[in-house]
Amino acid sequence: MEATPGLRSTSSDQPYHAHGPVAISGLVASFKRLAKEAPNRIFAHDADGSISFGQLAGNVDALADYMNELGLRPGDRVLVMMRNSRTTLALIYAILQQGLVWVPMNPLLIGPALDHAVTLVKPTIAICDVDLVETLVSCEFRPNLGVINLPDTLPAVDGHDRLEPAPQDLAALMFTSGTTGPSKAVMVTHTMLELAAKAVIRCADAREGDNFYVWEPFHHIGGTQVLLLPLFSQVVLTLRNRFSASRFWQEVSESGCTHIHHLGGIIQILLRQDETKFDRDHNVRIAWGGGCAIDAWRLFESRFGLEIRECYGMTESSSLTTVNAERLLGSVGRPLPWFEVSLKDEDGRVIPFSSDEKGQIVVTTNQPGAIFSGYFNDEAATREALRPDGFHTGDLGSWHPSGMLMFHGRKSDSVRCRGENVSAFEVESVANQHVDVEESAMAGVPAEIGEYDIHLFVRPRTDASIDPEHLYAWLLPRLAPFQRPRYISVVPEFPKTPSHRVQKSRLLEASHERWDSACSSQRVQK
Repeated sequence: MEATPGLRSTSSDQPYHAHGPVAISGLVASFKRLAKEAPNRIFAHDADGSISFGQLAGNVDALADYMNELGLRPGDRVLVMMRNSRTTLALIYAILQQGLVWVPMNPLLIGPALDHAVTLVKPTIAICDVDLVETLVSCEFRPNLGVINLPDTLPAVDGHDRLEPAPQDLAALMFTSGTTGPSKAVMVTHTMLELAAKAVIRCADAREGDNFYVWEPFHHIGGTQVLLLPLFSQVVLTLRNRFSASRFWQEVSESGCTHIHHLGGIIQILLRQDETKFDRDHNVRIAWGGGCAIDAWRLFESRFGLEIRECYGMTESSSLTTVNAERLLGSVGRPLPWFEVSLKDEDGRVIPFSSDEKGQIVVTTNQPGAIFSGYFNDEAATREALRPDGFHTGDLGSWHPSGMLMFHGRKSDSVRCRGENVSAFEVESVANQHVDVEESAMAGVPAEIGEYDIHLFVRPRTDASIDPEHLYAWLLPRLAPFQRPRYISVVPEFPKTPSHRVQKSRLLEASHERWDSACSSQRVQK
């Protein structure tokens, strides 16, 4: 949503004034130009060696021709459920090049949540790793062109001209957690992905010759935006298929990386590792990301000899909205040049800089297309988020006396767990299917390391009893790993509001016996 003229004052009652829009080069145009002008330039390194722009372009063209032969046409939705690999990298670029709509899907997703996502987007085709075919085939909706694996080899082709997608064209449908309903698919354009990459360049202070360590899953916006960095900055990527705490610093050191990305509890996990020579024997200059605990911030910088750059944003607003380049402890910083941020209370009143009151973070832009146009096939959720005064994020913030933004979490009912936003609705709707469960309520409790753990409260049906360990075993094949509860409590009644909404804060405040999945069958008192 574009900023309203007149709201660019630096008055304490107005949103922070940014600086202005940036030029949009085009993802496909930028990639083709670099592949032609600098084919030998290294795009990335992985476990199998280096990947040049020329090599990547050849693989992209071969995959593009393959998808064309399958009958895919611009605008068709392509669901991709694949783990990180150079093949997945090329497939993503091929989909974007063809003007198709990429639907990235978490390979860990199973059960009702996966079925909902597939049914919502109704992809034309689903492409997955070999071991995930059965999982996708079991979904209620069947793509017109089926569920396939990519061939082991594709014929080499000479790149030929194709109609390039326009900046405003839909590039992807990226799922973000629902809070009062199922997960929603954010309509992400080519412009939004380009801005996401350019935001990382600013946040991470990227310079020519830098090397970004990429452990994030490609299906997540945090990984996607990094895959686009070489298009707009002379950096190289080091690709890994997953995060490994024990090997992290050795891999970073041996690959010569200058940048690492932190999400959720990554910083605390790394701090808990035994000290080794690699703690300082590396080239990392910047750790950029979100969710760094205040008490770990300076400790991490001191131990590993680098600078933390914290940021804030959502997929709906091109991933990053604010960046803390001033190293103010605990802050997520100031808006990027193409955004303006305000805080509003429940009555819509703008909270001034002079107040320490918390309010909902509302984002506007002077950059056409920087904020999404809506959730795919969900008009109600779109109306709730996109309002005349801006994008209502559902997040709470406050102003530091310096005018920098402080982040205080979600207003609504979701929990950040293991780097994923977990919707209470999705977990509760599965738990409620158990024959002995009358109703359930999911809440977040502070984790030992970063973010939150999930605490599931269940109320048994009349004359039924529930064994938490047995319930957990029943939930295992129906929930993704990041959706599974750490704790389960069986309660006789739920405290409720006059409108019959469960008062989760009262559930958390009360003393309940809770079963801990991390301690097998042990039950601990809160």
